[in-house]
Amino acid sequence: MTDDAINKRVDESWKEQAEREKRAVSSGESQASPRPAPETGGASRTAEGLPEARFDLFLQGLAMEALIGLGDAPHPVSRKQEVNLPHTKYLIDLLGILEEKTKGNRTVDEDRLLSEVLYQLRMRYLNKAGGVSRT
Repeated sequence: MTDDAINKRVDESWKEQAEREKRAVSSGESQASPRPAPETGGASRTAEGLPEARFDLFLQGLAMEALIGLGDAPHPVSRKQEVNLPHTKYLIDLLGILEEKTKGNRTVDEDRLLSEVLYQLRMRYLNKAGGVSRT
């Protein structure tokens, strides 16, 4: 899977939710009004309307949070792109722990997703933190 495909996959549901929130604010809906849950790429929903709890969605959520911390995606509330390297390092380390602790219990697709997400986030982090020289 390419870098663009990973970013798109991780990014899609967040963008759709942000767009719905933007429309709600512009139409004058109050913050207390119920909002639809983010789209999950065809995932089934619970009785409460929340997306099904799945490992791939969990990984994608952590990866999206890391992209926000890297300043590569805007924060969903402030809409600002701000770099927070300590938080991003924590999230990358957390994904690394998940990789280690779930070894042998993941599907082939989950293996691939986790290793690709970790690789991409680590490279982006090193680039932002100055650990990799650009040539």
